[in-house]
Amino acid sequence: MQAYLTLTRRELGGYFLSLTGYIVIAATVFLMGFSFVAILRGLQGIPTPMPATELFFVTQFFWLILLVPTPVITMRLFALEKATGTFETLMTTPVSDLQVVLAKFTASLILYIVMWLPLLGYIFILRYYTAGGTPLDGGALGSTFLGIALLGCLFLAAGCCASAMTRSQVTAAMTSLAFGIGFFILSILAGQFTSDSSWQAQALACFALSDQMHDFSRGLVDTRSVILLLSLTLLLLFLTLRIVESRRWK
Repeated sequence: MQAYLTLTRRELGGYFLSLTGYIVIAATVFLMGFSFVAILRGLQGIPTPMPATELFFVTQFFWLILLVPTPVITMRLFALEKATGTFETLMTTPVSDLQVVLAKFTASLILYIVMWLPLLGYIFILRYYTAGGTPLDGGALGSTFLGIALLGCLFLAAGCCASAMTRSQVTAAMTSLAFGIGFFILSILAGQFTSDSSWQAQALACFALSDQMHDFSRGLVDTRSVILLLSLTLLLLFLTLRIVESRRWK
């Protein structure tokens, strides 16, 4: 446990003792602010049955913020160590492969959560200036961040797996981005078959991430979505662990 915590602090130091973490957070804050301004200007003062905070999660802005920073966060995890030659040194220390993988994933997840914290400020500002002063629903807020965290776990795990496969950070980032875009396209296609009653369509509908995130933002937590996202995350982390262990087979 101590080795895991030490490795996690080491990875966090790599983010926050360099410009990487601050650039990611600053870019995310800018994109969030720009997206909310664009949404409010697009409404032109016209009432909408969907709150602006919910409307944000069904637009392309949310997916842009989700898909772009995650490859940047994860591309350095393994690829940089392999490129600089510190990976073999790390793996000869008295730590297990599982601890290394989990520590790197945990550090990236912490940065990812910190990256999304400014969203709280936008939500409070919008609720404060909403006509009638609608109180903030704690349950909906919690489920919203649960959905953001679960989606982040999936894409961060994919980024870890991509970074473990190569020495090039650029290649790792592009591979992770391709996975994210592919999953996003799959979710769009899955959303087109939600009304079909066939088992194939119902199975595909499980990957309608846009609809699932919309449900999370309204305070609806579907256990099927939670299990799916956690299962895919664990699968990708398992593949990452096997890739890390594969150095022993060479």
